Amino acid sequence: MQLEERKLKEIEHSDRRRSIVRAYEYHTDASAEQLEETFVQEKEEFDEHFSNMKFYSITKSSFAHRDALLYQGIKGAVALDYCCGNGEVAIAMAKRGAAKVYGIDISQVAIDNARKLAQLEGVGHICEFAVMDAEHTAFSDATFDIVHEYGALHHLDLPAAFSELSRILKPGGRLVCTEALRHNPLIHWYRKRTPQLRTAWEVEHILGFPEIYSGRTYFSQLNMRTFHLAALGAVPLRRLPIFEPLLGLLNGIDRLLLSIPLLRRMAWVAVMEYRQPVKA
Repeated sequence: MQLEERKLKEIEHSDRRRSIVRAYEYHTDASAEQLEETFVQEKEEFDEHFSNMKFYSITKSSFAHRDALLYQGIKGAVALDYCCGNGEVAIAMAKRGAAKVYGIDISQVAIDNARKLAQLEGVGHICEFAVMDAEHTAFSDATFDIVHEYGALHHLDLPAAFSELSRILKPGGRLVCTEALRHNPLIHWYRKRTPQLRTAWEVEHILGFPEIYSGRTYFSQLNMRTFHLAALGAVPLRRLPIFEPLLGLLNGIDRLLLSIPLLRRMAWVAVMEYRQPVKA
């Protein structure tokens, strides 16, 4: 398979990250020690290459919204975890009742991790993982009832990805995406100051509202909600007893702030649901 230089760099970057943390990377910063001991291979490398995991301590609200969309109608569905990483969401979909779940990723290390984790979690017979180029998958037209994507679109050629996702979804299928936003200057400044955490392509292709809205070329319906602005202020206190009540308060403030059109762009994360794929 002939891959562009940017994809080879993505493979190198992803293989390294998946070799350091074998599963549940978004829970490692504030997790029980057993989780870190089980899945974190190199503590010093983890501290360097996953230093941004502390920010995911505040993402319960966006994950909860994502899950409410994702698991609606999941029982009996044929599902895809698109750019699945270590396969955690594919496994969750299987546990929620999906009839069959596929996971694809460009990293062989990620796919190996996902297969092992699915067996460990008792859903290896439901999940099937494969190394695949997400812009040119091997799936037939109209294969999936639901597709999950998390933090992958900004690694890809966006029109190619949207076109492929529209093609492989059934006419009544749904695509549920979670992506970071590029509009907040402080957040984007942090990205540029931490090059070890992401590839150069990734930094330059973080999605904004125009890119998200461009998906309406490939899907007739888009629902979007943004998350996490004031809540970022709770991150330094994540290990203290005050954290949970403070986060609840700041999430309430965010619901007000992010209802204002001009402030929506300043959020860290957007959760999107695309429906009604437009078939070529």
